[in-house]
Amino acid sequence: MLANSDKAQEIKQQVSIMDFLARLGFHPKKTHGNEAMYISMVRDSDTNPSFSVNEKLGAWYDHGMGKGGDIFDFAMLYWKGLKFHEAVEKVQEVCNLTMPEQVAFNKVNPRPRLKVAVKLPNYQIQEIKPFGSSEGINAYLRSRGVFEAASTQLSEVHYYVEDEKKLRKQFFAAGWRNELGGWEVRNKYFKGCLGKKAVSLIPGSSKKLVVFEGYFNYLSWLRDNPGHDRSVLVLNSLALIDSGIEKAKVFSEIDLYLDLDTSGYTALKTWMKALPYSIDRSCVYQGYNDYNDKIVADLKMERKLSL
Repeated sequence: MLANSDKAQEIKQQVSIMDFLARLGFHPKKTHGNEAMYISMVRDSDTNPSFSVNEKLGAWYDHGMGKGGDIFDFAMLYWKGLKFHEAVEKVQEVCNLTMPEQVAFNKVNPRPRLKVAVKLPNYQIQEIKPFGSSEGINAYLRSRGVFEAASTQLSEVHYYVEDEKKLRKQFFAAGWRNELGGWEVRNKYFKGCLGKKAVSLIPGSSKKLVVFEGYFNYLSWLRDNPGHDRSVLVLNSLALIDSGIEKAKVFSEIDLYLDLDTSGYTALKTWMKALPYSIDRSCVYQGYNDYNDKIVADLKMERKLSL
C-alpha cells in the first residue's frame, strides 16, 4: 500500500477542505471568491464566522486561535490526540476513499524516499511595494472605508504559493508587519499571516495606548482620529490577548476597541481582570460587530442618500 506521505499527497489532490467539512456537517456562512467563512468548529465561543478556508491554497485558518494549516492539520486539531498517520487514515475514512496499490515501489525501479519529512512553507514573499501600486487593493480598501488612513500604514505584499509540482500561483495583498517580522495580509479574498503570528505595536505616547482586535478596526479609528498621539496595539488575533496584556502593562491609560461578539466579550473580561483601569470604548460602534462594520455601514448610507 502507499506510504503515509504518498497517501497524504494523493488525498490532498482528491479532496477539498470544503468537501471534507461538508461531510462532517459544516457549511460556510458566507463566501468571497476563493475564501469561505465558517463558524469555528474547533472553538465553542465563536458566533461570528472566523474560520476561513481558501480553496485555491488548500488551506484553513482560524482567526480566533491564530492557527491554520492543511486538511491533516485540521484533522489533528478537530480529533485531538491523533498522530499524522492517524489523521491521514481518518480523512480517508470520512471521504470513503480507496487508495491504489503503490506500483512505483519495486526492485527494478524503486522510488526514492526522504529520510526526514520536511514541511515547506506555503508562501514565499517576492516583493514589498509601496502602498497604492495595485488598483485591486486600492478598491478593496475604499470599500472598507479606510483607503486614506491606510496610505501611511500599509504596504503591498507580493508573494507566491508553490505546490508539490513546483507550480507557482502569484498573489498580492495589503499588509503590515507584526512584532516578530511576520506580514499580516488582507485582500478581498484572503486573510492570513506570512511568517510568525504576533501582535503589532505602533509606538506613540509612552503613557496612552489604544487597543484593537484587528488592523482594519485600527484604520477605522484612525480615520476618525487622524491627529492622535497614542501608541497603538493591534492584537491580530484574540489568541494573542495574553501577549497584548503584557505589552499594555507599561501604559497608564488604555482604551479598548474590541469586537462586540461572544469572543470579544470574553476577551474584554480577560483584559479587564488583568488591567482593570482600562476603558471599554466599544460604545462608539454600538449596534455593529466592530468599528469597521460601522464605517462600512456609514459609507453605504452616504452613497444611498447621495443618489
